[in-house]
Amino acid sequence: MRNISDLIEQYLKQMLQESPEGAVEIQRNELADKFSCVPSQINYVISTRFTLEKGYMVESKRGGGGYIRIQRVDLPALKTIQYHIHQTIGDCVEQSVAEGLIYQMEEARLITKREANLLRAAVDRETIAVMLPLRDEIRARLLRSMLITLLAK
Repeated sequence: MRNISDLIEQYLKQMLQESPEGAVEIQRNELADKFSCVPSQINYVISTRFTLEKGYMVESKRGGGGYIRIQRVDLPALKTIQYHIHQTIGDCVEQSVAEGLIYQMEEARLITKREANLLRAAVDRETIAVMLPLRDEIRARLLRSMLITLLAK
């Protein structure tokens, strides 16, 4: 059985998929009522599963008629993917940013689930068992090289 966070995430992704403009506006309290949860649960799902690194832009307006707007941010066209990778990764990259980029590539179906799992294993802090900042530099080189190779197929 899936947990409430997974159900909320799936519901929002379905709404985004069905939206012609690739964006949805939701009322936090209404969504909390729909899932019989507290509004902070909605905040948790949005802040952890709909991040820029995962390909989403979130905007919120507080107050009486407040809303939360979630918009899918598409990856650049394949022609510019190498540039995007160099810009995103740079000379060093933290594990959370690397995992976010891998997630975004998998969601866009540019890499398979298996390839994503291999990338995650390669950039994990336990795999690159050296001290910072060297670890983030090695992670950047590995990730950049592996993604460019995978996407050149």
